[in-house]
Amino acid sequence: MALIEAIKIASPKHINFNIYRALGDFPIFSTDLEGIKTPKIIQNFIEQVHLADGLIISSPEYVHAIPGGLKNAIDWLVSSEAIIRKPVVLVHASHRGDDMLQSLRLVLQTVTSGFNEDLFLRVPLISKSPEEIKSILSNQDEVLAIQNFLTKFALSIHKPT
Repeated sequence: MALIEAIKIASPKHINFNIYRALGDFPIFSTDLEGIKTPKIIQNFIEQVHLADGLIISSPEYVHAIPGGLKNAIDWLVSSEAIIRKPVVLVHASHRGDDMLQSLRLVLQTVTSGFNEDLFLRVPLISKSPEEIKSILSNQDEVLAIQNFLTKFALSIHKPT
């Protein structure tokens, strides 16, 4: 979460950046709960994704795979139109996790034509103390890398067609 928080802090004033924190509260995806039976928390999530110009996804690896909560959230989005052409990029806070990232890239390429695999930010923070993380993420080079990443993402979202 520290990397996403740092991205929000470093984001230029013209970028409205919201962090969604309720994935762990989602019920397990079921086609029996779609449509008029879709839980309110899921309806809210789908609406927020729909309204967003783009998504930045950050996730740890869990047993070399996508954590269940993130996969569950993506599953809820699949039957809606909210993610179909949504610009999506990844950030990662570890030097490890390539198996999960490969799986997540495959899933995102399947669910949205807006997934940009080439735009990626990695800042290795695993096994660092909170003080070390704060120092790393406040380092001017990291702040500039984050701002550069955000600027490229914003430009890719709003490029003329």
